[in-house]
Amino acid sequence: MVQFVSYLRVSAADQGRSGLGIEAQRAAIARFAETEGATIAAEFCEVETGKGSNALERRPQLAAALQAAKRAKAAVCVSKLDRLSRDVAFISGLMAQRVPFVVTELGAEADPFMLHIYAALAEKERTMIAERTRAALAAKKASGAKLGNRTNLHEASMKGAQANRAAAAAHAANVMPVIERLQRDGFRTTRAIAEQLNLRRVATPRPGGNWHASAVGRLLRQRDEAE
Repeated sequence: MVQFVSYLRVSAADQGRSGLGIEAQRAAIARFAETEGATIAAEFCEVETGKGSNALERRPQLAAALQAAKRAKAAVCVSKLDRLSRDVAFISGLMAQRVPFVVTELGAEADPFMLHIYAALAEKERTMIAERTRAALAAKKASGAKLGNRTNLHEASMKGAQANRAAAAAHAANVMPVIERLQRDGFRTTRAIAEQLNLRRVATPRPGGNWHASAVGRLLRQRDEAE
């Protein structure tokens, strides 16, 4: 029987104490393992940031999960790729450990090449968000605006809408390689693609939602218009 070594991580100490995020990750992995007919051989849980070139040194539970997976000849299973890292170099280092990784939201078919693509997209997204934030704060400061002012509700609403659009665009960029791969595999209609995305438990923009033909069609139209 296929075996997984489960790895859970939260990045803040208060999340570790309260359990926020951990149960959701555990449930996602359990559902995925059941779907794949796999068992959880061991579970490792960590409270530590994923940032920094020495992240693996500061994450002993991940190192232990790698060792356990090697002994059991199993794959390390995480709920989302960012539970490992958003850093491409870090992901590449993990791949060099010769231990397979399975990300539940990407499906069992996501190979190391696809994981590198997703990590690159996540890293680029993080960099762009940080750069836009610094530029916006510098511009506001130069214009004499008081930072931290919460009285301008309209401006706050506009920023919230922009953030939502950015998140939607980032999600579309993450999912499109999977859709294009399904097309190459012979799934031509939007309905067939939506069914495959649901079977592979690829996350929708709204957590916990299901893929529909209309959503797939919308993503394809957006890609075609961008081209």
